[in-house]
Amino acid sequence: MSDAPVPRRVYKFAVFALAIGAFAIGVTEFATMGLLPHIARELGITVPQAGHAVSFYAIGVVIGAPLITTIAAHMDRKILLLCLMGLFALGNFASMLAPDATLFNIARFVSGLPHGAYLGIGAIVASSLVPANRRGRAMSRVMLGLTIANIFGVPFAAALGNMLGWRSAYALVAALGILTVIMVAIAVPRVKLGQAPSARGELKALARPQIILTLLAGSVGFGGMFAVYTYVTPTMTDLAGVPETAIPWVLAVYGLGMTAGSLIAGPLVDKSIERSGIGGMILSALVLATFGAFTHIAAIAIIALFLIGIAGSMITTALQMRLLRESTDAPSLSAAMNHAAFNLANALGAWLGGIVITAGLGYRAPAWVGVGLCLAGLIVILIAIALRRGGSAEHANRTVVD
Repeated sequence: MSDAPVPRRVYKFAVFALAIGAFAIGVTEFATMGLLPHIARELGITVPQAGHAVSFYAIGVVIGAPLITTIAAHMDRKILLLCLMGLFALGNFASMLAPDATLFNIARFVSGLPHGAYLGIGAIVASSLVPANRRGRAMSRVMLGLTIANIFGVPFAAALGNMLGWRSAYALVAALGILTVIMVAIAVPRVKLGQAPSARGELKALARPQIILTLLAGSVGFGGMFAVYTYVTPTMTDLAGVPETAIPWVLAVYGLGMTAGSLIAGPLVDKSIERSGIGGMILSALVLATFGAFTHIAAIAIIALFLIGIAGSMITTALQMRLLRESTDAPSLSAAMNHAAFNLANALGAWLGGIVITAGLGYRAPAWVGVGLCLAGLIVILIAIALRRGGSAEHANRTVVD
């Protein structure tokens, strides 16, 4: 980390620059869901086929997060951030120009590669600019870009796509990527980081059952939200009767739910990480079931989306804290794998949701897929908790015997 905190003015400017990149990532990750019908029409494919772009982006995150973090472990952090955001801008520019579905999917994959590494390294760099007692706040302010993206950026991108065509949304994101490169180059100081842990050591730490189960719970359980959110635009227009022009407002409601969930999750996780994770999974399953049963009633469907956002934030916060607790000796790679796990959920939910729609089960079906994924995630987290308690009890017994 840096030898000493930088001046407050420098810190604020640097965090703002890093948060712009997080904002751009949040927009590109979720804006595609609001543009699927437009993408499908222009590229001559079905909506479920267009949904493959969501999965390709998520697969890019899953592959890129651990790979880049490991390969670039000893690279200068500022230069790495510039390279990551440059690749991100290039991927979104290619998405804007893609003439067919195949090249569009490839461009989305490339766009996803720097996602996890940028967010993880950006948060670490921000925390290195302040005293130890302010590092959590610094990291959260970078991540605030993601929250703001879901409230304002994603709805704006959807509205822009409705007015000027879906390609304009990716042009916007590419421009944000270029702006981030410029801002990071100007605002972020070089930081002196401590010796990076060996990749072999971090990989060994990640092989622990508790870490594997936590990542698996996120990869499966959080997929329920993505099964619904990926196809939220055609679901709301075709079943709930919401006009396309109102979809940006619907997306904003979900973003507000995520923000409210983040505020609620903090105190809950401080009291109990395990109960918060269990509660988030159960709430998500219940709300997804409600969404599936009452999608045809717009008011109920929109309220359910708000609650889905709350439940999603509860799940992500609880599992993030659980992973942090279990992997203190593998910080960089575990942070990258955390982003990879939730984007694997993105790919899984989008893929399974597309399968049931293509099978002719309609736009309600992804919600029921989501319920199943949440229950599967709940089972995994319950197994992890039981094993941890069993291990703690065994350790205590050994201590007494010794």
